[in-house]
Amino acid sequence: MITHHEVLETNEMIQHENLDVRTITMGISLMDCMDSDTEKLKTKIYDKITKSAKDLVKTGDEIGNEFGVPIVNKRISVTPISLVTSGHGQNACVQVAQTLDRAAKEVGVNFIGGYSALVQKGSTKGDIDLVRSIPEALSSTERVCSSVNVGSSRNGINMNAVRKMGEIIKEMAYLTKDNNAMACAKFVVFCNAVEDNPFMAGAFHGVGERDRVINVGVSGPGVVKAALENVRGADFETLCETVKKTAFKITRVGQLVALEASKRLGVPFGIIDLSLAPTPAIGDSIAEIFHEMGLEHAGAPGTTAALAILNDNVKKGGVMASSYVGGLSGAFIPVSEDHGMIDAVNAGALSLEKLEAMTCVCSVGLDMIAIPGDTPASTISGIIADEMAIGMVNNKTTAVRIIPVLGANVGDTVEFGGLLGYAPIMPVNKFGCEAFIKRGGRIPAPIHSFKN
Repeated sequence: MITHHEVLETNEMIQHENLDVRTITMGISLMDCMDSDTEKLKTKIYDKITKSAKDLVKTGDEIGNEFGVPIVNKRISVTPISLVTSGHGQNACVQVAQTLDRAAKEVGVNFIGGYSALVQKGSTKGDIDLVRSIPEALSSTERVCSSVNVGSSRNGINMNAVRKMGEIIKEMAYLTKDNNAMACAKFVVFCNAVEDNPFMAGAFHGVGERDRVINVGVSGPGVVKAALENVRGADFETLCETVKKTAFKITRVGQLVALEASKRLGVPFGIIDLSLAPTPAIGDSIAEIFHEMGLEHAGAPGTTAALAILNDNVKKGGVMASSYVGGLSGAFIPVSEDHGMIDAVNAGALSLEKLEAMTCVCSVGLDMIAIPGDTPASTISGIIADEMAIGMVNNKTTAVRIIPVLGANVGDTVEFGGLLGYAPIMPVNKFGCEAFIKRGGRIPAPIHSFKN
């Protein structure tokens, strides 16, 4: 039973502390759309998506209005497209991306994820075709998001793919140079990618999933900050308990919305992702939580410890509120989407190297970071390799979403708009790693991967 006090408490979170359901994401399998004829493949994909998700946006809006809970985004994730387009060639991959974009516009979702390839151990010709098509696909579409998984704790890191990622990101930046390299903001490189992530740009519908599924992502950095204000100066045990209890309450809201969406759409409920995902809005910031914990700025000594506390206790509280917590679930640290992180960069408190250290304990990795457009592709690949190594060795998901903005230099600011926010151009280590990246091959999995 939900008590009167809990109703009032939830209303307070929504009205004053930026609690929202960040996304309802419908996962759709496209495995049954495969066809040797490209035109038939495109038709099957379009028809299945538009039929499956025709009521997604309307239902999300209705639930939001009836329950009084803001549901910010409605999204779709699909089977990694390299599996569906295998044998069709690079040009056909681009055509399928454009088909996905048309379908997303038809049903009204803001993003569709799954223009993806899983190449952690090696690449098929279908994978290679899709990867090569990514710059054209993302620069010629508006709502399509893409990801490539290049490493895992079980398989190691595919360094041939890592090298290619740097080149792909540079090409995307060039093709969308008049739009602040926007294509790069829709592209993520993963280690240990998960199959049920509802958050963009890295969402895809895993091959182990059901035909269709509803996954929900909740978010409440402002709620956590407000809760910590009530225990200001208390010891760490109290702090941790407060975060756990708050995460429980946030997750219950997501569980309620997810079950209702599942029932109304006639689609099975999948998971709740309880990630604390910030927005550019004041009061909806992970960095503000760090400040409330006692840090002058994100990036100050103690930041990694503070993030570890936050991430761990969000998970502990969430798993008590739902039997199906999944996705990434923890704390995101995107720079452009968090005004407090932006302030920390501008103050000189937060560097790329400190962000990398923080990714050892956060939900994902280096996220929405703008860098000078003249950064070499090999340097970008080196940054990706470092982040993939953190994920591989620590048996966690890590990712890189990095944006080289042509014509921009350190100290400039670039605007992405909406939830993507804006970002200061961050300095990148000037020392080269080209010879290292050129080695190619695969970095073997760590010794602790052999668990059988």
